[in-house]
Amino acid sequence: MSKKIIGIDLGGTTIKFAILTEEGEIQTKWSEPTDITDEGQHIVPTIIASINEHLEKYSLKSEDFIGIGMGSPGTTDNIKGTVIGAYNLNWKTLQPVKKLIEDGTHIPFVIDNDANVAALGEQWLGAGNNEPDVVFVTLGTGVGGGIIADGRLLHGAGGAAGEIGHITVDPNGYECTCGKKGCLETVASATGVVRLARDMADEYAGDSNLKYSIDDGQLIDAKDVFDAAKNGDELALKVVDKVSFYLGLACGNIANILNPASIVLGGGVSQAGTFLLERVQEYFNSFSFPTIRATTTIRLAELGNDAGIIGASSLVRKFKPELSE
Repeated sequence: MSKKIIGIDLGGTTIKFAILTEEGEIQTKWSEPTDITDEGQHIVPTIIASINEHLEKYSLKSEDFIGIGMGSPGTTDNIKGTVIGAYNLNWKTLQPVKKLIEDGTHIPFVIDNDANVAALGEQWLGAGNNEPDVVFVTLGTGVGGGIIADGRLLHGAGGAAGEIGHITVDPNGYECTCGKKGCLETVASATGVVRLARDMADEYAGDSNLKYSIDDGQLIDAKDVFDAAKNGDELALKVVDKVSFYLGLACGNIANILNPASIVLGGGVSQAGTFLLERVQEYFNSFSFPTIRATTTIRLAELGNDAGIIGASSLVRKFKPELSE
């Protein structure tokens, strides 16, 4: 029997698990709630218990697996297998995740940042078409990303390569949680889209259902903005145009430096689909060098919620981890 891989996508609300073949085919998947109480000290024991329970359920042993791959929020050290600064997990101190999980399962373990891992998934079996040069941009509550160049995931000197959400797109713009002003995250995340809509509604004097909803004190989200734009709402169209401008600018700058085969847009905001993609492409064309325009394509992500677990399995394929001494 060919050996298998366990992929884990660790999130602030849910821990997603899958058993996959070495080719990345998902054979079964399940999830557990993420218990972040007591400074997140229950998370790793839950992971270990869940893996062991499912191995027993499927009559599998540790020797049947090449390894476990996991994507985690926070700053990860993929050599030491540690995580720090994953505040949505309540992990404020250094977590020796690799040692604990290997001790608890007797299966080799490798870890990386969750956005990097999702990038690997999309590059391998998603919209990246297994090209060696792919950039992934995830547009969710925040904006994250991962960069794969010449087939290698870039980490940078401090492990912070791929912080696409903190590209400056408006030096005089909104303050970001990172302390800078005008980061892409402040205008292209789900929360950023809503912030733009609210501020632009204050200055908009025309007829708009979106403006009416905002002025009426109704709660709106990014999907409401894009749905209104698709229905021809003038204010919503202006908001989407501004978001597309910022995304096109950021993607143009990324591509001018890296010239990837693809820039893949994922996350909740990207579910606006071709309506958003076509507008981003127009601005991208105006901000990119001619050779870049001819060789770099902007695409929509294809793997959805499976990108993390598939990318985690590709970590195992790339690193072929060995058990810690």
